Amino acid sequence: GDAVVTDGHVPYPTQTSDLHHEVELVVAIGRDARGELSADGAMSLVYAYGVGLDLTRRDLQAVLKEKRLPWDISKGFDGSAPISALVPVAQAGELGDRRLWLEVNGATRQQAPLSDMIFGVAEVLRHLARLYSLRAGDLVYMGTPSGVAALQPGDRFRAGIDGLVEFSGEILP
Repeated sequence: GDAVVTDGHVPYPTQTSDLHHEVELVVAIGRDARGELSADGAMSLVYAYGVGLDLTRRDLQAVLKEKRLPWDISKGFDGSAPISALVPVAQAGELGDRRLWLEVNGATRQQAPLSDMIFGVAEVLRHLARLYSLRAGDLVYMGTPSGVAALQPGDRFRAGIDGLVEFSGEILP
């Protein structure tokens, strides 16, 4: 299986009855890097931007946390990372105050200007490069606005970044 879903058909995962969405800016890395980076060096790694959903099996996460066990299986599973098309940086231009948003069944669930991100793109990439080798082709999901909530089989979603990209899909039974 694979976490990344590009066609919008998201299977409802096993081992949960409490699947939560987090809409996020996604940064596609264009070249390898590791270690200390300047802010400009970090931004030079960015190949493209997209929008994605970071899905979590929240009930499984809670059980694992309570038992003081690693909870990565609640975050990384088949279909856990639906994503839009990627827009190259040269075409995207500055992100600025563009609004990141998610609608579920026609109702807005999450929205915020990207300028509200607690940690900017350069800061996140600089931190990650100290901890991991970043590789061309890596996709970095950058955090979510308030409004995280549950998804049910049959729910339809639309997510986007104003003036940049959007995508839609459905949670399959």
